[in-house]
Amino acid sequence: MSPRFFATVLVAAAAALMLSPLWPAPALAEAVDPEPPKPVEPPSTLPRAHTGDKAQNLDRLFDALKIAPDEESAKYVENRIWALWLAEGGDTSNLLMGRVKTAMEKKEFDVALKLLGAIIDLKPDYVEAWNRRATVFFNTKDYGSAIADIREVLAREPRHFGALSGLGMILQELGDDKHALEAFRRALAVHPHLAKIPEMVKKLEEKVEGRGI
Repeated sequence: MSPRFFATVLVAAAAALMLSPLWPAPALAEAVDPEPPKPVEPPSTLPRAHTGDKAQNLDRLFDALKIAPDEESAKYVENRIWALWLAEGGDTSNLLMGRVKTAMEKKEFDVALKLLGAIIDLKPDYVEAWNRRATVFFNTKDYGSAIADIREVLAREPRHFGALSGLGMILQELGDDKHALEAFRRALAVHPHLAKIPEMVKKLEEKVEGRGI
């Protein structure tokens, strides 16, 4: 596969995302950071997801996340949101997601992709399966497929701060700093205390918009 064809595929995938009107396609970066940031993922241990109206519970948690006074409070709320997202899959999907986690820890990305494909076929509205597969694609540098899966995540949950920050990281990797900054800002609008993202926004603001006088 030629580099030109690969770039064309990435351009088409990014254009299809439609996160903002007239979103231009990113160009490939000339140089890649040897230690790029990692996508936001749920911690290894999470609280029990509350039963009841999931949408109402999420709305309340996102409201609390916006006004959390400090990082510790925000992290507590964030973990409760992750717990609800992960619980959406049901028992079978949760079992398979456990196997996905093990495969990813072993860097068996082909196995993780097969498992996630099975979960998505079983339950296509399971947001976290799409998000986790986007993370696997990110780790394998298949950015076109990662962007496509992020699109599926945000179509179902526009407030998914993990997907928004992941999108920003991909766009930054591709050299599209302007729209990476936009994606990071959207993530922070949802989760103001999101780890490491404020620092990345500050650097990109200086690079894209210049230093204030």
